[in-house]
Amino acid sequence: MENILQETISIMKKYNIKANKALGQNFLINANVIENIVESSNIKREDLVIEIGPGLGTLTKYLLEKAGRVICVELDKRMIEILKDRFKNFDKLEILNQDILEVNLNELINKEKEKYNLQNVKVVANLPYYITTPIIMMLLEQELNLDSITVMIQKEVADRLIAIPGKKNTGAITYTIYYYAETEEILEVPNSSFIPAPEVTSKVIKLKLRKEKPIQVKNEELMFKIIKLAFSQRRKTLVNSLVNSKIFSSKEEAEKILKEIKLDKNIRAEKLSLQDFASIANCISKS
Repeated sequence: MENILQETISIMKKYNIKANKALGQNFLINANVIENIVESSNIKREDLVIEIGPGLGTLTKYLLEKAGRVICVELDKRMIEILKDRFKNFDKLEILNQDILEVNLNELINKEKEKYNLQNVKVVANLPYYITTPIIMMLLEQELNLDSITVMIQKEVADRLIAIPGKKNTGAITYTIYYYAETEEILEVPNSSFIPAPEVTSKVIKLKLRKEKPIQVKNEELMFKIIKLAFSQRRKTLVNSLVNSKIFSSKEEAEKILKEIKLDKNIRAEKLSLQDFASIANCISKS
C-alpha cells in the first residue's frame, strides 16, 4: 500500500475538502489498519460489500480489489463527487448519496445478489462515532442476510459491544450484540491514524452474524425491553429496577420469579447472563 497520508492530503487539496466535524469525519491514513480491516473482512469475488461512510474512498479502493461488487452509502454530497471521480472506471461500484438509516437494505441486498449472482453480504465501515450504535443496531435488528460486519468505532464503545454478558464492562447493548452475533476484536487504532486526529482511540471489531440464536426466548421484544430497563437503573438491584419500571407489579412477584429461575433476589443487571434474561421473559410470558 502506497503512502496513504500523501494521497489523502493530495485529494483534500485537489477538491478543496476539509473534514466535516458535524458528520464525525476523520480520514484514515494508516495503511496497516486498512490492511487489517480488509484481511479480517475476508472478502471474496462472490461477495457484495456495503461500505458505510466511505469518505474520500481510501478503504473503498482496496475493497474494490477483492469484492465482486461494492456499494458505498455516503451522506456527504462533497464526498460523492470525489468517489465518482476517483472510481469512474470501476463498473462494480455503486455510490448512494443517502443516510444509511433510511436505506431499504433488504431490498437493495436482494436486488444486487440476484442481479450479479453474489453469495455473501459483508458490511465494512469506519463509522462516525456519534451514530455508531444506531447503525449497528439497525443492521442487526433488521435481520438482513448479512455474513459479517467489520467496523472501526470508538474503543470505549467497542469494548462494551464485544464484552461477554455477565462479565465486566457490559451494558444493555452487549446482550443484544451477543444475541445476534459472535464478536472478535481485530486491532486497536491510535488517534494518530487519522487526519484530523480524533480525541479518542478507536478499535476495529468484527461481528459474525449467527445462523442460530444462542438461547431460546418466547418473546424477543419483551426480553430486550427487560434488559434495557434493567440497565437504565444499573446501580439498583434487578428487582428494584424492574419493579420501578413496571415490569413487575411488586417486589414479591419479582422475587418469586427470580427464585423460580434460581437467581439471588439482590442480584444486579450486569451479573445476569443472556439466558437469565430470557428465562425472566419466558416466566412473564407464561404467567
